Amino acid sequence: MSESGTPIKGVYEPADVAGLDPERDLGRPGSFPFTRGIYPDMYVTKPWTMRQYAGFSTAAESNLRYHQLIQAGTTGLSVAFDLPTQMGYDSDAPEAHGEVGKVGVAIDSIEDMRLLLRGIRLDQVSTSMTINAPAALLLLLYQLAAEEQGVSPARLSGTIQNDILKEYIARGTYIFPPQPSLRLVADTFSYCRAEIPRWNTISISGYHMAEAGATPVQEVAFTLANAREYVRAALESGLVVDEFAPRLSFFFVARTTLLEEVAKFRAARRLWAHIMRDEFGARDPRSQMLRFHTQTAGVQLTAQQPEVNLTRVTLQALAAVLGGTQSLHTNSYDEALALPTQKAATLALRTQQVLALETDLTATADPLAGSYAIESMTGDIEEQARDLMARVEDLGGAVEAIEQGFQKAEIERAAYQVAREIDEGKRLVVGVNAYTSTEAEHYEPLRVDPAIESEQAARLSELRASRDAPELSRRLDDVKRAAAGDDNMLYSLRAALRAEATIGEVCDVLRDVWGVYRPPDI
Repeated sequence: MSESGTPIKGVYEPADVAGLDPERDLGRPGSFPFTRGIYPDMYVTKPWTMRQYAGFSTAAESNLRYHQLIQAGTTGLSVAFDLPTQMGYDSDAPEAHGEVGKVGVAIDSIEDMRLLLRGIRLDQVSTSMTINAPAALLLLLYQLAAEEQGVSPARLSGTIQNDILKEYIARGTYIFPPQPSLRLVADTFSYCRAEIPRWNTISISGYHMAEAGATPVQEVAFTLANAREYVRAALESGLVVDEFAPRLSFFFVARTTLLEEVAKFRAARRLWAHIMRDEFGARDPRSQMLRFHTQTAGVQLTAQQPEVNLTRVTLQALAAVLGGTQSLHTNSYDEALALPTQKAATLALRTQQVLALETDLTATADPLAGSYAIESMTGDIEEQARDLMARVEDLGGAVEAIEQGFQKAEIERAAYQVAREIDEGKRLVVGVNAYTSTEAEHYEPLRVDPAIESEQAARLSELRASRDAPELSRRLDDVKRAAAGDDNMLYSLRAALRAEATIGEVCDVLRDVWGVYRPPDI
């Protein structure tokens, strides 16, 4: 049985893919509907971007880790922010106590962003930032830091996650209600088209839903349903589909169930190509392409016998590569225990480098095309995901379904089923309920110094004492007026951040105007 509940046959025959039209459903790599990959040569001429997710403690410490990763051969940075930053609070806010620097780096102002990026040429590296509710603010800080380096915004490349809808479904780091949040997303699309044209304005994420328990079918269906909502919001704001759609990107998980994961990626590409062409009228092939980043499945890593996670991550990375990912983060083997150590992070990167340099995976595009099993499973996932997306549409679309708790309830049911199967021994996990060990294991985790909270607070105090208070007040008033009106928010936000407003101060202004989201009691 597959992760999505579809029976897996012992043997697949040509009859299992009898309904497949090779011209319509497959084509060649780089051609509609992009089942076989979005580029004609895929990795033959250039491998995927090796992007390692990192960020912890202070901006200075994270900067050191980025330099180490670049020296080790990573080809793209990926920034993890701490929980207060994700929630729009400064490090000295009462709500931030105990969480500063714990699951990512603390960024309060332009001063922290300068430190985070010190010594890194931003016109020579692609940067991904995993940030959602305050995504526009972090992007603007990145732009301001680049300009201080003398780098034109037109030369910047990277991605902000900026996917607020999945926060309401599975992750919880939302701030504002859905409608103003969607407005901020659409404003970011428009701003980047004019100011930072090479930037990917959103990474529509199935990863976090999968980590919460979504099946592969749910991951595809709910991710693409959210993507539909973003496209509609952009169109309603006056944008033309082919003006913004080429900069949309996606973010998926890669599990150890290699065959189904490969089929999942192929099905998602095919579904999205048809949605964009047939539903939204996109004519630019770049608008029809589903470009995606992959992260290996953190939820499948175990604290028991953690070295076995090296094997799991390798299989997951292999699934992502065979599925045609554009960039990849491989989790470190010790992440079920603590933040990754430098040694573990390097080993995770080496896993990708071995796949790219020591195998023949990059010798041909879409090496599994034509496999009876893969083609049959691709068709199954496509059909089931389309049906589930139709259920979301019947509820009024992704936002209406979120407000009714539909996606969350479906994912929780799937997660409960997996947990029950593990508890009952029907689903085997090495080291957990199979081949367990009683030997004591010693592991020295990476620890975040709790003193950084007071250090960040002291830095904030100095910043507030030294900046131009009247100018800051004027700029925050401009933000308030823009939030209450319908002008593009990012220009007033940029001016406030340039005047050394903090993330928390700006978000507090927006909270005052837009309110905060309270989930329904379901």
